[in-house]
Amino acid sequence: MRVAGLPGLLHRPPLGGGGRRPHRGACKDIMVPHLITALTGPINELEQRILDSMPAIERWFRLEWMEHTPPFYTSVDIRNAGFKLAPVDTNLYPGGWNNLTPEMLPLAVQAAMAAIEKICPEARNLLLIPENHTRNTFYLSNVAQLRRIFHMAGLNVRIGSISPEIKKNTTIELPGGETVTLEPVIRSKTRLGLKNFDPCTILLNNDLSAGIPGILEDIHEQYLLPPLHAGWSVRRKSKHFQSYEEVSKRFGKLLGIDPWLINPMFNQCGEVNFAEGTGMDCLTSNVDALLGKIRRKYKEYGIKEKPFVVVKADNGTYGMGIMTVRDAKELEDLNRRTRNKMSVIKDGQEVHEVIIQEGVITNERMHDAVAEPVVYMMDRYVVGGFYRVHAERGVDENLNAPGASFVPLAFDQSTHLPQPGAKPGASAPNRFYMYGVIGRLAMLAASYELEATDPEAEVYT
Repeated sequence: MRVAGLPGLLHRPPLGGGGRRPHRGACKDIMVPHLITALTGPINELEQRILDSMPAIERWFRLEWMEHTPPFYTSVDIRNAGFKLAPVDTNLYPGGWNNLTPEMLPLAVQAAMAAIEKICPEARNLLLIPENHTRNTFYLSNVAQLRRIFHMAGLNVRIGSISPEIKKNTTIELPGGETVTLEPVIRSKTRLGLKNFDPCTILLNNDLSAGIPGILEDIHEQYLLPPLHAGWSVRRKSKHFQSYEEVSKRFGKLLGIDPWLINPMFNQCGEVNFAEGTGMDCLTSNVDALLGKIRRKYKEYGIKEKPFVVVKADNGTYGMGIMTVRDAKELEDLNRRTRNKMSVIKDGQEVHEVIIQEGVITNERMHDAVAEPVVYMMDRYVVGGFYRVHAERGVDENLNAPGASFVPLAFDQSTHLPQPGAKPGASAPNRFYMYGVIGRLAMLAASYELEATDPEAEVYT
């Protein structure tokens, strides 16, 4: 990496105050991933600042959670550029729980207990509703892990499918010898359940990309988690990052840092049609404007990297509908393959709205491949995570793509807690604590976002 010293990066005044109102498998000897920046530089200054401010940070989160409800569970993709650490995606229906190690499970179980106790203390039965793609055994291993977590949290868990394909109990064998049984969901007038199974709580692990199915609407006697408006048929990445910008300004003020160090800038376009080539003027002008803003920040900090942006479907998921742009001129002659890739996402949904997000390179390596950390949370607690690793992708490309593998975040030491006094960049728990802080900031932004988009929210005039 070509970074010119960046003296005093973290000692700048904040940009604004802000006030809000309303091969898979475990690797036992994992250390902090190799950084091109070695063990010096801005990211370690940021790590030190966060560790030194730990009491203030934890109090700040505690006060936030007194006013805002965290999403039930969350995963956050984070990119570490060496000079910047920022979330690039926040998932409110996280899959991939099967990538958490057995050492992480106690944290997840305890967090599940806390979450359920808060929502429905008398809960006995939990209905878990997965995605409809029933034959993806890797995804179903994630469902099996969720079943295990909530079973250990003291609930009877059964898996109910809303897929039209599942008309009778269907048992599927998983790679590790485990099985999951999918049962057709039964809807009465006001409740959801299964044959001989009446749950108090329904947990969705289905992101509702194709819209909200009628079978899930107008359920008022049971707890539906997350709420329906957290699904991608309603949710927009641009709304999330608008909330995150607000959170990062407030957190930047708390730490005395430039919020840009933890915040990816973004623009949005609402009427784009890649297949027909319409709305491209909006896209081109917004890409150009954002690249200009990034160049100015890079110049301010002496960063020699070439800026880029990532154009994503505003309601996209599963790593679909994403492209990297380094110059607005690239948009003038997109080939047919790229147009097709950008025009349709999961479940055949057409793309008309896009977010243009500041590209954050990843300078982390795992087994000589590009890596990015993904942090998992339940209720307000960090419960684990992993590195998404992709040997065929570059530092400026999306890693959530076929060919990715997963390496657990290091918990090879006896403690999961930070280690004050350890040299910045040398301690896996400290690096993970920093990731966890950024993950929780994104989760808090999701909480703001869900409050702002809640169709049943009380309006005070």
